Amino acid sequence: MSGGQKQRIAIARALVRRPAILLLDEATSALDLHSEATVQRALDAASKGRTTIVVTHRLSTITNADRIVFIKDGQVVEQGTHEELLALGKHYYGLVSADASATARAKATASAAKTVTAAIPKQKPPLKRQFSTLSMHSHRLSLAGASETSANQLEEHEKPYDAPMMRIFGLNKPEWPYNIIGCLAAAMVGASFPAFAVLFGEVYYVLGLQDDEEVRRETVNFSILFLVVGVVTGLGTFLQMYMFGLAGVRMTTRIRKITFAAMLKQEMGWYDEDTNSGATGTRVGAILQALSTLVLGIGLSMYYTWKMTLVSVVSIPLVLGAVFFEARVMSGQGLQEKKKMEAATRIAIEAISNIRTVASLGKEEAFLQRYCSELEHVAEATRIRQRLRGLVFSCGQTTPFFGYALSLYYGGALVATEGLNYQDVIKVSEALIFGSWMLGQALAFAPNFNTAKISAGRIFKLLDRVPEIASPPDSEDKDLDWKADGLIQFSKVEFHYPTRPEMQILQGLNLIVKPGQMVALVGQSGCGKSTCIQLLQRLYDPISGTVTMDRRDIASVSLRNLRSQLGVVGQEPVLFDRTIAENIAYGDNFRLVPMDEIIEAAKKSNIHSFVSSLPLGYDTRLGSKGTQLSGGQKQRIAIARALVRNPRVLLLDEATSALDTQSEKVVQAALDKAMEGRTCITIAHRLATIRNADVICVLEKGTVAEMGTHDDLIAADGLYAHLHALQEAAME
Repeated sequence: MSGGQKQRIAIARALVRRPAILLLDEATSALDLHSEATVQRALDAASKGRTTIVVTHRLSTITNADRIVFIKDGQVVEQGTHEELLALGKHYYGLVSADASATARAKATASAAKTVTAAIPKQKPPLKRQFSTLSMHSHRLSLAGASETSANQLEEHEKPYDAPMMRIFGLNKPEWPYNIIGCLAAAMVGASFPAFAVLFGEVYYVLGLQDDEEVRRETVNFSILFLVVGVVTGLGTFLQMYMFGLAGVRMTTRIRKITFAAMLKQEMGWYDEDTNSGATGTRVGAILQALSTLVLGIGLSMYYTWKMTLVSVVSIPLVLGAVFFEARVMSGQGLQEKKKMEAATRIAIEAISNIRTVASLGKEEAFLQRYCSELEHVAEATRIRQRLRGLVFSCGQTTPFFGYALSLYYGGALVATEGLNYQDVIKVSEALIFGSWMLGQALAFAPNFNTAKISAGRIFKLLDRVPEIASPPDSEDKDLDWKADGLIQFSKVEFHYPTRPEMQILQGLNLIVKPGQMVALVGQSGCGKSTCIQLLQRLYDPISGTVTMDRRDIASVSLRNLRSQLGVVGQEPVLFDRTIAENIAYGDNFRLVPMDEIIEAAKKSNIHSFVSSLPLGYDTRLGSKGTQLSGGQKQRIAIARALVRNPRVLLLDEATSALDTQSEKVVQAALDKAMEGRTCITIAHRLATIRNADVICVLEKGTVAEMGTHDDLIAADGLYAHLHALQEAAME
């Protein structure tokens, strides 16, 4: 959605609760003039019978306020009606005088009550005061908030992406020495169980000896052997866990890096989609350990008595069958449970990341109920899964003991009928029971292994995905010194957003921006103004048509080189949880920006004095999304970030919309100076900021409906003249 569309939804959300107190923080700042007039009439009606507090930089919206409070440096310096403050001739008067159109309003206060944008109606309920607050450095109430994410997300693809085991193991290739040592250690641990079975059987033989001296000697010998087996098992277990763990950690770190790098390379359409640990390591060691135990156990059993061995191994297929069934059950239910858990997690993230909006709307309980409802779905899925898993897991664990009983029964029969040594019966039974039990324990992790394999498939899907918007091959090392002249052309451009193919945004747009020109794009919200800037940045590619710079299709230029030519100041500035200096320096990531350039850019954007007044100055951290600053302060830092790059093309999307009149005048002057010698495309709803543009383009339904200078378009008496008349009517 465009900024204006989101703003209108936020206004509707505030009005639907019919509040006793209405708080408006630049509620119409992102609207075009036509929409603003309509919305302002709705706000005027909504203000009747309510205490209303308005924070605004657009003085036309508050001329009829019952009381205007001027705040400077955190203190109230003036308060009164519009006429009273003008008569004082101080702070408020200075702001009004800074705007020529505001001066016109001062001369026509008699008709101000009839305008469609009157901020507060004169009708007011008894015992309630309605007033407006005009703040130089106000903190935002964030009623408009971030864009709401849908609770119903698109499901993931039903078929998992293929993740061959050899490719999974290939991810661990750099750690092959650690894996080899881990495998040898796992085999050594697995061999310790058959060795224990043999020693355990010999102990039974010793217990049957009659000579006390021989019993004592054999007991000491076997005790030492048991100790040796224990030491070897301990050493093997340490090496197995340490080596596989080290290899797994290194592989996981590497996968995270390449996965995040792959994410950053994707086009914006991929992020628009709502649906957007490996299988190696200790699990492999456990399986190898179990196989070692089973193979050695069967080998030793065949050596002592092949008849008993053949009968005893009957239980092994039963164990494998039970565990295989468990794996099949868990693999299907695991995905469903994961999707349900992701839905609950999305609600939690949505609420926490927009906590200011949630708190202002009083929706904490509603989000908690939604979260708990999703958790109930997860709990129900888990309960069903665990019941079934408990059944199949119990089968996998009890089957070895049934095999043990069968082995001892048949071994006893062989002792009675064929004179088999009873210690051999113990050796065979113990070797096989340990082997099958270890195999059951290891393969009990098969569902986890399968889940890891699915996760690996998702990672491979991301890594294998070729971004639809990427730098052409071999273009990164070309044109490194390219400095664009700034000739920009949109030719028959048609476009719709990937997630909204039914809504055509641009419909055959043709537009030429000559080098050094300032071209302004105006029109109602949603007509495609911001889309043009996004296409120029190649955040999206047009469905058809071409966008060129210096007569070169921007698709043939590397993204790095293209975007290095562009300086962008958006309608909603995004700042990072870094210091102010680092946020400004982010504007030029091709070099280390010296501090003097950061300060110079801050001065040009009229933010240096504010930053200098902070205790830590430019080393002040801004917090998540820069929430510690007001909207105007964030916008000026964003402007400084764009200026520090010294771009050839300047893109301004409502760059001064969040500034008060005085700051806007200073910043606009700085921007005018910064535009000298540069191509500039600016988007504005406030026509006063674009009167001096070389070309003004009026967009309607995805095409250029009108084009010309301010005077030409006024004389043409078309769409632009209509928008201008609305603004003039609002300011008189």
